[in-house]
Amino acid sequence: MFDAKKLLEQFLGSQVPGVGGSVKDRAGDAIQMAKDNPWKAGALATVLLGTKTGRSIAGNALTIGGLAAIAGLGYQAYKNYQAGQAPATPSDAPPPKTAVLPPPADSGFGAASPAQSNEFVLVLIRAMIAAAKADGHIDDGERALILDKIKAADVSGEAAAFIERELSQPTDIDALVAAAATEEQRVELYTASRLTIEPDSRAERGYLDLLAGRLGLPDALVDHIEATVSSAKISL
Repeated sequence: MFDAKKLLEQFLGSQVPGVGGSVKDRAGDAIQMAKDNPWKAGALATVLLGTKTGRSIAGNALTIGGLAAIAGLGYQAYKNYQAGQAPATPSDAPPPKTAVLPPPADSGFGAASPAQSNEFVLVLIRAMIAAAKADGHIDDGERALILDKIKAADVSGEAAAFIERELSQPTDIDALVAAAATEEQRVELYTASRLTIEPDSRAERGYLDLLAGRLGLPDALVDHIEATVSSAKISL
């Protein structure tokens, strides 16, 4: 089995500055720009699998790692929810940028938790690919192009085959939900999905709402996750 945590780093790499437009129009530009930067592999999967252009993870998310970023944001949202705080709303002043910090070891989001296992990290990646496909913009031609570019970014072997399967198969939301056995895992699964996309379309917003409902996340907790993720994204 390949190292799922390493692959996850590629899904949460920073956006390539200046890359806009469709996957089909801009994938070549993304590849060239990434080749000119030392973090090329860390940027490509996010660009090619649908995260909206002009947004990136703020603070030290890349420094602490993709899995720690998901866990840290999920923990922060969960902690605020449990404390009874009110999440920021779109009508409020922009919240201060969230510093992405690793969660405490004993929090249920820490390094010893089930959410840190290689098996569950694969689930998180599946959830991110499912979110990227939610608006239906990845057709057969674009999927082939994505796979070509992912291979050019040094993703190969089992990892590339895994991505190809996930792109070609219908989303199995039942399997995603069933794999999240703890409340912390459910929070992380939704957080990873929300990090992948900006829900600008009805399809994307509908998918996230369906996922939250199937995971049994309270509306207030979802609001906290939304606010925490939004505050950790910055405009380029």
